[in-house]
Formats: sequence, structure tokens, C-alpha cells
Amino acid sequence: MATNNAPRANGRGAAPPSGPADRRPPGPEAPRPWARQQPSNRPPMGNLGWPWWVLLLVFLAANWLLVPYLFPEKPNRITIPYTTFKQQIEAGNVVEITSQGDAVQGTFRQPVTYPPTGDDQRTSTQFETRLPTFADPGLEALLDSKGVVINARPIDSGRGWLLTLLLSFGPAVLFFGFLIWMASRAQSAQQGIFGLGRSRAQRYQPSEQQAKITFADVAGIEEAKADLQEIVDFLKNPDKYRRLGGTIPKGVLLVGPPGTGKTLLARAVAGEANVPFFSMSGSEFVEMIVGVGAARVRDLFEQAKKEAPAIVFVDELDAIGRRRGGANIVGGGHDEREQTLNQLLVAMDGFDAREAVIVLAATNRPDVLDPALLRPGRFDRRIAVQRPDRVGREAILKVHTRGVPLAKDVDLGEIAAATPGLVGAEIRNLVNEAALLAARREKNAVGRQDFYDAMEKIILGAERQVVLTPEDRRRIAYHESGHALLGLLIPEADPVHKVTIVPRGQALGVTYQTPSDDRQNYTESYLRARITGALGGRAAEELVFGALTTGAENDLQQATQLARQMVTRWGMSPKIGLLSLTSPDGSDYLGPTGPLGIGREFSETLAATVDAETQRIIDECYARARSLLAEHRPNLESLAEALLAHESLADDAIIQAAGLEPRPPAKAAELGVAPAAAPHTTAPLPEQGPASAPPPDVPSTTAAFQADLDRGATP
Repeated sequence: MATNNAPRANGRGAAPPSGPADRRPPGPEAPRPWARQQPSNRPPMGNLGWPWWVLLLVFLAANWLLVPYLFPEKPNRITIPYTTFKQQIEAGNVVEITSQGDAVQGTFRQPVTYPPTGDDQRTSTQFETRLPTFADPGLEALLDSKGVVINARPIDSGRGWLLTLLLSFGPAVLFFGFLIWMASRAQSAQQGIFGLGRSRAQRYQPSEQQAKITFADVAGIEEAKADLQEIVDFLKNPDKYRRLGGTIPKGVLLVGPPGTGKTLLARAVAGEANVPFFSMSGSEFVEMIVGVGAARVRDLFEQAKKEAPAIVFVDELDAIGRRRGGANIVGGGHDEREQTLNQLLVAMDGFDAREAVIVLAATNRPDVLDPALLRPGRFDRRIAVQRPDRVGREAILKVHTRGVPLAKDVDLGEIAAATPGLVGAEIRNLVNEAALLAARREKNAVGRQDFYDAMEKIILGAERQVVLTPEDRRRIAYHESGHALLGLLIPEADPVHKVTIVPRGQALGVTYQTPSDDRQNYTESYLRARITGALGGRAAEELVFGALTTGAENDLQQATQLARQMVTRWGMSPKIGLLSLTSPDGSDYLGPTGPLGIGREFSETLAATVDAETQRIIDECYARARSLLAEHRPNLESLAEALLAHESLADDAIIQAAGLEPRPPAKAAELGVAPAAAPHTTAPLPEQGPASAPPPDVPSTTAAFQADLDRGATP
């Protein structure tokens, strides 16, 4: 029984390549257009000099001369007259013979020398002879009387021409080919250790087969798009800016949460500018051998200068751009990475802005980058790629539903309002899941219910077939009813859209709440309402059953995290006051990375006070949850019985089952929500969806909630 939340955003806020209106946009899994194979640096194998041909002839001659000695064509067989053959039979010296036509081959018991005299004498136990043309009727009887074995197999005629050819030249050719291969490998290794030092950047060149991506294909991140359009305009019309003494920024850093469209923006810049575009990931610079990364940086910028005006795109810059020095505990020190970073700093200083080589880089961790890399003159401009608002999400939905037949009841604006926090990749996944559901249901168009069912599957998880005992099922129903009822009773709480006791994902029950509008700032009353709602399941179990279970594990984690941040980050504790007790490196877009061994900057006494204040907030919220549930006990039981009967309730059905009147929508002023984001606003928090936690052997599903909860306040 785990707490799930409102939709989260970790996708790409962008659209597909321009082209026909029905073209589907590329997703994160689509191949990048510049990902084409690099030409090999290995020299062609056919260009051999004359020494190689001489060596081949020597090998062939040696092979021809040695084969007869190493692989003789036939045994050392002597040729004897027919008379000698009969004499040896009569002497009992013939063991066996083989005959074919008039040819006879056989074996002697004792070696025979023939001819008896002369220089060409040969001695062997193997012989051959020819039968006379006239008949010798007594030969067969003589052979039988002497016990000679007459074989029926063919006579030994020697090797065939193909085998002879292979033995005469094959070994020489194979050995020569092996030498050529070894020479090629040695030449490749010699080229650098510097084949390693060559840049692996891949150049993007638009083609007819690959549609060009432009700014017209990017939706939901208009501010970032506008900043990059100036870069493109400079590359197209440099004299327009130079006549007034202006220079284009040498580097542009794209920062933002994972998947908000940073890489796609870089692709759009390349498509708009129509200039050479070199793309390389930060991790591709670093190798085990120190100095290789620096060599690749040099080679990359040399290529870009030759093709100027050009764009160099470095993805995941934090892989090589981390802060240097012994105090860099985040990620540790690394000689190769530091040398690569030093070379990158020199390279970005070493080319003139008039060369029109612009460096685009993307990262999720701007807080860990080296200050020397971020100073003006290197990365002059930083562009934040944020999550889209409701209008942006609707625009992204329009892009990703190209080519998807939609039913008449589908309102993309309604779906955009129901998906606060989502960005392009998750919206694309939502559209794809809805299309798959519609196809599975044999529909001809994707309907409104398909989108909402897909949303539940993505956010809450797929339904599981779990057999629960009646007692467990009843306890889960009261647990979820406690969450849902508090969501209805507390004015500051987010509206409850669905509550179910059907196991989904890793949860045995889920209460799904989403805000009525995008929020940029949060009051203490709203945060306390979130904590109170998270503790509603435990309070309902204790109130009804008088016993505690493991079902509130995830709820307690959420409540503790939120209460601690109220104390340490947002100054909502009178005893701690306005002190910020969080690490200064918490401004990244991936969330804090956990204990890193960095020393605390506050005393043990203050730490104890933080614990006490966190405990106080949780205790006060829990007392409020118990009080409200005890006061509305009949409503709690009515809602729980309805859940046991129907398993899932949504929207108005929840209010009717609880026996409550629909509450009017809360105004921003009543919640203390700023109508517009101030410079010090907090980043969107997770929209709480209290749920029951799983039994001890099932991990609790805190990942989605934790990802947004840890983002915290932005500077």
C-alpha cells in the first residue's frame, strides 16, 4: 500500500520534425540524425608494395618444395616384375594384395629390395606390379595356398588435384594473409595510441531521408527557444551584429531537469542554422588512458574551426566539467577528467568569436560544474529549460497526437489540465499508451477514457491480481478512505480524483489527488494539509481497528521528508527561524544525492532541535487527522463500505459515498498561492496521493514522490 501522486515530469518538452501534419514526433528512443558511422582510419588492404609481393612468391616456393617431404603423395611403394611377385608369393612373403584391372598392389612380410643391384635400389614392404596379358589360371590357387588376403578395396591412386593444389599453395596464402592482418593491426595501434586521441564527434548533415528538425517542431519551452533563435540569427547574418561591435556568445549552457528537451533544442538549432553540427557526449571524452580526453577536445575544436561557422554540442557536460580540487567530494577527483576539463577551458578561450564556432552544452547538474567553465567568455549564456505550463502541455499534446485518430469526446485542454508537471516524453508516453489501449479494445479512434486509463496505468501502475483476505481488504479500504476523506475535509488539500483498493504496481491501494491548477508557490497551511492527508491512513486504521500495521510505511516517509524540509529549508519552524540548514549544492535538477560525507555546518544541539521540530509538526498533523476522522466517523465508514462494494470510486462518486457536500474550488488568495512566480518561488512539489503501503516483503513505491519532493526550492 504505497502513496502515489499526481503526474510527474521527466520527459522531453518538444515536438517532432517538421513535415506533413500527420507525422509523429520523434521520442527519446528515436535515433539521433547525426548518429551515422564514422569513416575508418584503417588504410585499404589492397595497396600492397612490391616487397609484399616478393614475400608472397617466396612463401609459395617454399610451400611447393616442402609439401612433398612433409606430406608425401603416396607410400614408399616399389615396382616389381610379375615374376618377382610370384616368387615372393611362393616364398610366403606376401601378406595381402589389392587388385583393380591388371594393376596389383600389396604388402610384403619382410622388406624387399629391388632391383637387386644398381644405384636405383629401393627397399620397402609396399609394392605394385602388373599382371601379364595372357591368363595365369594358377595365380588365384597359389594365393589361397599361401594364405594371402585378397582385398576388395580400390587401389591407392594418390591425392586428387584439388587436395594437391591446396597443400601446395594453401598454407603459404593463409600465412601471408595472417601477416597482412597483423601488419594492419600494428599500423592501427601505432596511429595513436592515437586512434584514441581522435575526436569521436559525429557530424549532423540533413538529408532527404532524415527530416530536418527546426524551432517550429519544438513546443512547450518557448522562452528557451527564443533565446536560441538569436544564436541562429547570428550564424545566418553575422554582419548584422558585428557592425555594432557585438559578438556572439562563445558558449550556451542548457540546464534543466532530465528530458525537458535540451538535446532536441540543440538539434533544432542545427536544423535552423544549416551549419555543420558536431555532437559528442561528455562521457565520450574520458578514457582509462590519461590524456586521451584532452586530445579529443583538441581534435574536436580543430574540426569545428575548419568547418566554421559551426556548432559543437556537448551533452551531459557534468561528466567532464565537475569542479576541480581536493574538496570535490561529489564524484571524487579524477586526473583524466581534470585534464580534459583543462583542455576544454583552453580550447574555449583559444578561438575567436569571429570564427563563429559556438559551443552548446546540456546538463542536469549545473551546481557541480567548475566555476571557471561558467564564467563569461566561455559559457556566456545560461538557458533554463523548464517544465511546460498548462498551455505548453496542450501544445505538446497537439504535436504528439499527429497521426493519432482522436474521438470527438477528446479535449486536449482537459487532458493538459489533468497532467500537471508532465513534460514531452511523459506526454508522448501517455499518448502512446492511450493508442495501445484503444487498439486493444478494437476501437477506430482514441477516446477520452483511453487517455485517462492510460494516465492511471502510468501513474498508479498496472492492475495486479492479488488474492487478499477479507480482513486485509477491509483494512485497506479504511486506510484509503482515511486518505480520501481528509482530502475532502481539509480546504487546502488537493482535490481527490480517484480512490481504489485494487492493487496497482507495488501498491495494494491508491488515493489519487491532483491540484486544480499549476502551482508555483506553497503556503505552510498547504504543506501541513499534505502531511495530514498522508497520515490519514494510519489514523483511520488506529481509530477503527485499534491496531497498527506496516501499511503506512510510505506515508510516514512522505510526511517525514516534507516536515523536515519545512524546518530546514523553508523557515517554517519558530525555533529554527530563518536558518537554512541544507547543503548549498541542492540546486541541481536531479535532487540531493544523499549523505556525501560533507561536514555539517550546525551543532548537535541544533540538529536535535531540528529533529524535535520535525516530530512536533508530524504530531500536530496526526492529531488533526485523528480529530477530523473521529468527528466524521460515519462518513469514513460509509466511504469504506462503498469501496468494499465497488473497489474503485472517482470524482463525484467519492463525495456521494462519503455523504458530503461538494466543496467550492479554493481560490489562490485563500490558499496563499502567489498568482505569479516571484524570483524566490519554490519548484513544484509532488501532488500527494496517499495510499496504503505494501507488506514488508514488497518495496514501497516512494520513487516518484521522492523525485519531486527532493527538488525543493530553487534559487
